[in-house]
Amino acid sequence: MEKLQYISQGSTREEQELNIRNALNNGIKWLQVRWKNANESEFFQLCEISKKLCSEYQTVCIINDHVQMAKDIDADGVHLGLKDMSVEIARHVLGKNKIIGGTANTLSDVLQRISEPCDYIGLGPLRFTATKEKLSPVLGFEGYQNIIKSLKDKSITIPRIFAIGGVVLQDIERLQQIGIYGAAVSGEITSRPSVISEFKKAMI
Repeated sequence: MEKLQYISQGSTREEQELNIRNALNNGIKWLQVRWKNANESEFFQLCEISKKLCSEYQTVCIINDHVQMAKDIDADGVHLGLKDMSVEIARHVLGKNKIIGGTANTLSDVLQRISEPCDYIGLGPLRFTATKEKLSPVLGFEGYQNIIKSLKDKSITIPRIFAIGGVVLQDIERLQQIGIYGAAVSGEITSRPSVISEFKKAMI
């Protein structure tokens, strides 16, 4: 599984598409299409375009929240927030071969995600981020450290955890030392797509 995810950004379909194309042109291999305030038909159009582009670039295409839409366009999978459809129902809709990721904010969320089970966990936020309207409590590096330590203390195999929420290039080394698998990045890649190659070098 890729260690770097790009979460799409933009307030219009044109902006979103431009940012997605820029990320793909700069080598991103895992895209999560996320556009919270879109109307459904525009979001569907964006997802269709994204899936087509991802197929051309051999990039994994994950749709945020919309399970039926992910099925309709034959995306590679879906990412579910804590208040979205359950992993079990999503698995039933999408089938066993699709990727299902889940958001987590606390140790109990992580344990829930492990038991469901989802394929990877987006854990965060690392720090304050403007891309999320209802931000969960900020974890910081210490929060990640405590969660990983608790899992180790319980002799639980550490799942594939991606840091989310305001992650920048300078964070990668420290996150990997803690035991975090990868990172989902939005703002820094949107503003400087060429940073993708630097992220990849930093990820062991």
